[in-house]
Amino acid sequence: MAFKVDREIRWWHKIFLVEVVRGLWITSSRFFVNLLGHVLAVVGVEFGRSQTVTVQYPEEQIELPERSHTLHRLTKNPDGSPRCVACMCCESICPADCIQIVAGEYQDKRIEKYPVKFDLDISRCVYCGLCVEACPEDAIRMDTGIIDIAGYDRMKMVLGKEDLLKKSGRFEEKKVAKE
Repeated sequence: MAFKVDREIRWWHKIFLVEVVRGLWITSSRFFVNLLGHVLAVVGVEFGRSQTVTVQYPEEQIELPERSHTLHRLTKNPDGSPRCVACMCCESICPADCIQIVAGEYQDKRIEKYPVKFDLDISRCVYCGLCVEACPEDAIRMDTGIIDIAGYDRMKMVLGKEDLLKKSGRFEEKKVAKE
C-alpha cells in the first residue's frame, strides 16, 4: 500500500514572507515584554516574571554549580606521583582528540605503567567530561573551578603533565581553608 504525500509548495512559502513576519513578531514581543518588566521593576511594581540578570564579569562572578565542568587537573598519589597509569581510556574516549599520552614502563613489573607525557590541548576540548567518566583510577578531574581560559598563542593552550599536576580542586582548597 503506497501513501500519497501532498508536497505542493504555495507561493507564500516560496517567498518566506510569513515566516519572516512571524520571527519579527516573536522577537519584538519578547523585547517589549522584557522592557516593560524592567521599567516596572525600576518604578517598584512587581511584574510577576523573573527578569534577566546581567553579571558584570570579571568584577562579579556567579557561584558555579558543584558538578560544573571546569579546567582539568591530574590527581596525585600520597607519595606525590601521578595517579594516572597510562591506560589510555581518556585518550581513546575523547571526542575532540585533545589528549595525548605516552606510556612508560617501570623497572619493577609489579607496578603499572606511568605517563611519560600527558598533554591536554584545552583549545580543542569540548568539556564533555567523558575523560573523567572513563578513568578507572580517578586520575583526571574537571573540578579546578577555573573557567576563564584564554590565550593568544595556541601552543600555550596545551597543558603538560606538570601543569595539570600543579592544579588543585576547588573543593580541596575549601577543605584546607576550613581546617
